[in-house]
Amino acid sequence: MSNKPLILWFRRDLRLSDHPMLQAAVATGRPLVPVFVLDGQTQAMGAAARFRLGLGLAQFGGALAAAGSRLLLRRGEALQVLQGLVAELGAAGVYWQRMYEPEARARDAAVKAALRAEGLEAESFAGALLVEPWQVATGQGGAYKVYTPFWRAVSARGIEAPLAAVRALPAPAVWPESDRLEDWGLGADMRRGAGVVARSQRVGEAAALARLEAFIAQDVGDYRALRDVPAEPATSGLSENLAWGEIGPRTIWAAGQRALFEGAAGAEQFCKELVWREFAYHLMYHNPEILTQSWRPEWQDFGWRGDNGDAERWRRGMTGEPFVDAAMREVYVTGRMHNRARMVVASYLTKHLMTHWRVGQAWFAEVLTDWDPAANAMGWQWVAGCGPDAAPYFRVFNPAGQAEKFDADGRYRRRWIAEGQARPGPEALAFFQACPRAWGLEAGQDYPAPVVNLAEGRARALAAYAAYKEKDASDDGDL
Repeated sequence: MSNKPLILWFRRDLRLSDHPMLQAAVATGRPLVPVFVLDGQTQAMGAAARFRLGLGLAQFGGALAAAGSRLLLRRGEALQVLQGLVAELGAAGVYWQRMYEPEARARDAAVKAALRAEGLEAESFAGALLVEPWQVATGQGGAYKVYTPFWRAVSARGIEAPLAAVRALPAPAVWPESDRLEDWGLGADMRRGAGVVARSQRVGEAAALARLEAFIAQDVGDYRALRDVPAEPATSGLSENLAWGEIGPRTIWAAGQRALFEGAAGAEQFCKELVWREFAYHLMYHNPEILTQSWRPEWQDFGWRGDNGDAERWRRGMTGEPFVDAAMREVYVTGRMHNRARMVVASYLTKHLMTHWRVGQAWFAEVLTDWDPAANAMGWQWVAGCGPDAAPYFRVFNPAGQAEKFDADGRYRRRWIAEGQARPGPEALAFFQACPRAWGLEAGQDYPAPVVNLAEGRARALAAYAAYKEKDASDDGDL
């Protein structure tokens, strides 16, 4: 058995350090065959996510080559591809790192059952989270629904130190055939925006580790004070790398804890933001419906609009609200959006424009290179007011007020909005290079009038909320 290869099924875990699955595989002493499978679930991802995945796979393939290995690429449904590879290689089995969204769990369970039924090894490993979703529970043994006690529970645990990087992978005697990455066309749907967005990506494990080191050395001290100011380079930028597993969460946690021990003022808040991601996965694992429906059942029939013309102006960054439009254009140029801006644009869509949070959730899934299914769903539901531990619906972010508070000098808005500037900067102009030609947008055009008066939009949202609550109370009284 020691000469039979193991297949290593990589997904959103494109790294060599702090990788329990990889460490366990190397410890067997067997030849190892890394593979990435382009299956239906992967192909269903949004355009920006598939584009960024392609960049990550190219970089990871190079890292594996430096470790004496390769990344094998195959297209097809996962079980059939893996079974075919097992037969082709005479492999002993398949190892992989766990995923937690319901479709992935169902797929992985089917793969594990089928392989084990054939007498093969089929093992899944931790590595995507600090704590597995079933390892932390309330005093009553249930799942957490509120962040603060979840944070206390996770931070009180002894988080294991990150594992060392694997430096070499034993190779098989003969490598199977592989697809060519360029033939997959993972970035095709980005069209002309691909070249623009690519300039803002820092791809691969080495880039992620360098990014973390620089943040801890230079910026973590001011993180709490400046993290909500979108014009400041005050955040780590690691969401992109974390989303694709180019860095492990334990590596980030360990760096944050060291900074906290050394007295960095913003280190605890930085660690809290990492655990906020954990909270999203905890919720998704225990309540997978959070991805598709309002988490609070009393919100299921709230009168949000479906997709509409106002939402299309929102998608295009043409609402006439500069802070909202700046954020929506930022994502077209960089593939990411500052977190404060995400809250503002989400509130504007769901409250000022009375549009369903799932419209926004779907758009973020299409355009974010740091797309994360759990964080995306929880974030939208938190802002909309229908999620766990959510901001109340009557909390309506005023884009003008948010701009006054967090972009007082207008740098963020000027950075991304070209209209009205005599000499707009390259990033503001890049939006017009990246957005679809069909939109017919040009930098020299007039800036649009607002879709809705902010005061009127807020009043409409609050009136709808009050009417819904009154109806809900009346319905309860009829029971």
